Amino acid sequence: MNQETIRLIDSIAKQRKIDKSVIIADLEQAMVSAARKHFNSLDTEEFSCNMDALTGEICIWRHLDEGAVEVPLEELGRIPAQTAKQVMIQRFREDERSGIFDEYIDKAGELVTGTCSRYEGGSLIVQLDKGGRVEGFMPRSEQIPGEQFRAGDRVRCYIIDVRDTGSQIKIVLSRSHHDFIRRLFEAEVPEVQEHVIEIHAMSREPGFRTKIAVTSNDSKVDPVGACVGVRGSRIRNIVEELGGEKIDIVRWNESSQVLISNALKPAEVDDVSLCFELGRATIIVRDDQLSLAIGRRGQNVRLAARLTGWDIDILTPEEYQKGLEILWDALKPVEGVEEEMLDRMAAMGIISIFDVEEIGRNVLEEDLEIPKQVSDRIINQAIERSKEVTAQQEAAKLAEEALRAEEEAAADAVLAATDENSEAAADSILNFGDDAAETSDDATEAEEAPATDEQTEVAVTDEQTEAAVTEQE
Repeated sequence: MNQETIRLIDSIAKQRKIDKSVIIADLEQAMVSAARKHFNSLDTEEFSCNMDALTGEICIWRHLDEGAVEVPLEELGRIPAQTAKQVMIQRFREDERSGIFDEYIDKAGELVTGTCSRYEGGSLIVQLDKGGRVEGFMPRSEQIPGEQFRAGDRVRCYIIDVRDTGSQIKIVLSRSHHDFIRRLFEAEVPEVQEHVIEIHAMSREPGFRTKIAVTSNDSKVDPVGACVGVRGSRIRNIVEELGGEKIDIVRWNESSQVLISNALKPAEVDDVSLCFELGRATIIVRDDQLSLAIGRRGQNVRLAARLTGWDIDILTPEEYQKGLEILWDALKPVEGVEEEMLDRMAAMGIISIFDVEEIGRNVLEEDLEIPKQVSDRIINQAIERSKEVTAQQEAAKLAEEALRAEEEAAADAVLAATDENSEAAADSILNFGDDAAETSDDATEAEEAPATDEQTEVAVTDEQTEAAVTEQE
């Protein structure tokens, strides 16, 4: 019996991944609880238990005033044995939770592969071990939009958190986290794992597009080419893992202007104007590159802004020049303003009348060294002029909306007229068909009708003429 107990302890320790000494300590504590239950004792130190790890022999001792007395196991009875069983089960579960927590708390921030089990309230439950002992859950917010799994599918996830809630260990998984992309690159690109290539920045819209900025610590290694792989083999594996999500790999550069130009690829940028005080970059692109730079629903410029940390405003050369003209026309008549001041403002990235209002007096006085009185007049003029421009823009917008409404009404009228003409034509065709059918029916009835008296007389005359000719012959 004792050897069988040792084998059971070894089996539990192996299956549950609990140290054998911990299980023995739990068993000893359970036997102490059983003894206290049997003797109705409240003293926690009245009983002690010792189990031999080699033979499995269990000894229970009761400490009295006259000394320690051994308590036979048979004396405890059935109810204390049930108490010992419940205590052991509870302690085993606690040890198992503790072991799971200690194992996975060190894996937070790493990739794991599991088997999809089921969906619960929109969350995906993933089994992280073969025995189903450890389960992680992926909330809907951490899933890639539109991605669905079936029971039994293998899935790679990123552990973002491990929580001990007391009753269970919650392992929070993610596939939408931006570090999930980073771990995939480390798994697929050895240079990233070895830190030969560094991922400096990343921006992502899960399920749609990701931009990463990379650089190489070795001049002989091309960071973009290494991440793409031979004929795109490396990046293809990552894209397939993400279900077709597009990935743009750009070169990192310490110069913000170069980095922003790279981040907006595949669009070609003509010029970049930075305003450090506002944290804004004004990008100038040609008309044929405007839609490409903005991207579908603004996705390209939005991801580029997150990647670079700049607020990006994209303008065509005409729009850029128009903004400067409005700025010069508004501020040049101001007393004390010189062309040199306006040139310095443009060099700082202040290219519109709204920038002057937003940037404030302190920047004008400290950075541009403009006298206080002149800066006050500049700000006041900018406020007045910005109100006029805003009103003009709103009026132009309303006029455009009205024109669009008129065009839509005209299109609807043409469409309605076309529908009426089509219906009239269809009715004419149907009526013509009905008339033709009636005419055909009349002709058929005429053929089938009996001959009239005149028709009969003509027929008799013809017969008489033929008879006379025959007699003459």
